[in-house]
Amino acid sequence: MPTTLSLPAALRPADGRFGPGPSKVRQDAVERLAAAAPRLLGTSHRQRGVKDQVRRVREGLATLFGLPDGYEVALGNGGATLFWDAAVCCLVRRRSAHAVFGEFSGKFAAAVAAAPFLDDPVVVESEPGTHPRLEAHPEVDLYALTHCETSTGVAMPVRRPAPGGLVAVDATSAAGGLAFDPAEADAYYFSPQKCFGSDGGLWVALLSPGALERIHELAGTRYQPAMLDLALAVENSSKDQTYNTPAIATLYLMGEQIDWMNANGGLAWAAKDCAAKAAVIYDWATASPYATPFVSDPAMRSDVVCTIDFAEPVPAGDVAAALRANGIVDVEAYRKLGRNQLRVAVFPAIDHADVERLVAAVDYLAERLGA
Repeated sequence: MPTTLSLPAALRPADGRFGPGPSKVRQDAVERLAAAAPRLLGTSHRQRGVKDQVRRVREGLATLFGLPDGYEVALGNGGATLFWDAAVCCLVRRRSAHAVFGEFSGKFAAAVAAAPFLDDPVVVESEPGTHPRLEAHPEVDLYALTHCETSTGVAMPVRRPAPGGLVAVDATSAAGGLAFDPAEADAYYFSPQKCFGSDGGLWVALLSPGALERIHELAGTRYQPAMLDLALAVENSSKDQTYNTPAIATLYLMGEQIDWMNANGGLAWAAKDCAAKAAVIYDWATASPYATPFVSDPAMRSDVVCTIDFAEPVPAGDVAAALRANGIVDVEAYRKLGRNQLRVAVFPAIDHADVERLVAAVDYLAERLGA
């Protein structure tokens, strides 16, 4: 049985959390949260203590991403999944175009298709393991990209498909780990449970002047539930608060991670660090007799979520089960992809040495499970 295999101590990462979300939370951030708890947790989200945390997140992200003048950081409860519905109500004027190349990029397109007040979206699909390219379309007023498709480990460039039309980018697993030019996006949105080393349940969006103009243009022109009303979210965010009560611990942990990343060199440092850790995994898989990168084109491989196929003699599910039994968790393949593979996150909080131990541990277990 794979769960009876024990790893030698030298192959055990110091921290076994490699999941693509929720991700590893740094212990020193948790300890600072515990120290701050008596004056912060259980207090009003309309008072200074919590508003200071919202301000900390907003200002820290503006610094991290080097936001151009006129861009705003907005946030609200519900996670990036909720933001798809908010964008349906508040960002798509009539018709959108979507690059679909995995589970999550397809969900935004499905949300638009279900809206009775919008035209059917333009959907450009490619096979899992690749990404398509969106072209300019005369009827499209919003182009939907995904910076990193978490289900497949494919990353796509953030570039405007056309001079006209807004660009909305699902950056849930990419934000804070992949470099990009913020001027190429109008709504770059994400959640804090990936690169930002916190819990989920919050959405954050970097909004351009064009996106803010569209939000105000559509305000009141169609039914917009308060939870999905981006004008309301922007108004509250400008006051360093959220429309309804946020998870304060989530805000604090996200602020800790942002401060830590900025202190280490910001997005340039984080992207370089993630790329170096991803290279450990891709180089190992390329040289392996039984493993290979799922994404065949190196230019499309994500530097934050790595997907590795195994040859049939080695059951990836058994390897993942053995790793889990040894405290190395959440490296299973995305369930709906249905491949014999592992999926490993290398977000900023994950240590380089632990990634090196992980691949050595996989080799050790694979040899005993069929390689």
